[in-house]
Amino acid sequence: MTSRLVDAGWASEIDDALAAEPRDIRIISPFLKKGAVKRILSREPRPLRVITRFNLHDFAEGVSDLAALRSLLAAGAKVRGIRNLHAKVYVFGTRRSIVTSANLTEAALTRNHEFGLVTDDAEVISTCCRYFDDLWERGGTDLTLKQIDDWENTVTSHLAVGGLRHQLDRLPDFGADATARFVTGSPVAGVESEQAFVKFLGEGGNRVSLSFATRDEIGSALCHWALAYPATKRPRAVKDGARMFIGRLTYDPSDIVIFGRALAMRHIPGRDDASAEEIKERPWKETWSRYIRIHHAEFVAGTMANGVSLNAMMDALGPDAFLSTQRNHARGDGNTNPYKAYRQQAAVELSSHGQLWLSDRLQTALNLHGSVPQDELNKLGWPRLHEEFE
Repeated sequence: MTSRLVDAGWASEIDDALAAEPRDIRIISPFLKKGAVKRILSREPRPLRVITRFNLHDFAEGVSDLAALRSLLAAGAKVRGIRNLHAKVYVFGTRRSIVTSANLTEAALTRNHEFGLVTDDAEVISTCCRYFDDLWERGGTDLTLKQIDDWENTVTSHLAVGGLRHQLDRLPDFGADATARFVTGSPVAGVESEQAFVKFLGEGGNRVSLSFATRDEIGSALCHWALAYPATKRPRAVKDGARMFIGRLTYDPSDIVIFGRALAMRHIPGRDDASAEEIKERPWKETWSRYIRIHHAEFVAGTMANGVSLNAMMDALGPDAFLSTQRNHARGDGNTNPYKAYRQQAAVELSSHGQLWLSDRLQTALNLHGSVPQDELNKLGWPRLHEEFE
C-alpha cells in the first residue's frame, strides 16, 4: 500500500486513476467546470456520483458551470448538492483515492498551486467512501434537468442586468443543509474563458483624446452593461462567458486604448435589441441597436491615458495578436498583419497570446490607477429586460 503527497500534475493523477479504475467513481468538488468534467466523462465511468454546491451565486460568478452539471446528467451521472461544501475528494472504486485542494476545474488540475494526497491504501479509501456516502445520504434528492433549466433562467436574468455583485445575495442556495461540518470557501479568483474579443467604441471620425475621462465614456456608451453592435449584423460569434476587452478609438496618437473588461452573454434576438425608448434617449442606437450584454465589468479610473495601447500589443505580438492572423500565419496564407485584421469591424477576436498580454497589462493598470467605483457605475443606471425575458 502506498500514499504520496502531490503538489503538481493533478490532471495526470486523475487520468491515471480513471485508467486504473473507471468504475464506481465518487467525486466531491464544490466547483465544477465543463472542461474538467469532460476529462472525467471521456473515460465513460460507470456509475458516477458527484457531490457539489448548488449555490446560484457560484454560477453567476463563473466559478462553477451549469453546463458541467448538464454534461454529467447527460452521461448518466447522479448529482447532489451540499451547502457550504469545501472538501475535495475523488474515489476510484476500491483501488485509489485522492484528497486534495483541487476542485474539478481545468485551472485547478493544470495551473493552480494545489496540494494533496494520492493513495491506494485500503483503509484510507474505505474512510473516504464512508465520508462520501454519509454526505450523499444527507444531500437530498438527485439533480434534474428541470432544476438546471430553472437555475439557468434565474442566473441569466441576474447577469442580463449587469450581474451586480451587491445583488448576489438574492440568488438562492439550493444545496441541502448537512450541518456545519465544512469550512466555507470563497470562490477562486478569475474566470476561465474560451473566447476573448476587443470591442471597439467610436469610429474613425469619432476619436477622443487621451485626456478624455473613462467615466465619461462609460456614461455615454453605457458599456457597463452592454456593448453595441451595428443594426445590420447580429453579433453571433460571441459565446456566453467570452472575455470582452473594451477599447476606445483615440487620437494623438491614433490608437485604440483598452480601458475596461467584462464577461459576455451570447446575443439573443429580441432581448438584446435596443428598444424604441432606448433609441429615443440615445439616437445613435438606431444604427448600433444590437447588444452583447455584459456583466462583472470593471474599468480603469481616470483618463484614457491610463489604459492599455492596442498598438503596443500588435507591435509586441505581430501575427500572434489575433486569432485570424495567427491561423493565417500558421498555414502560410491570408492576411497576417494585425493592423489590417480589424478594419471595418466592430470587434476582433484575440488569440490566447493576445488575451494573456492584455489581461496582464490591464490588471497592472487597474492596480496602478484604481477602478471606477461601483457606486459611480450604479448612478448610470441599469437596464430592464423586456417583459417576456424577465
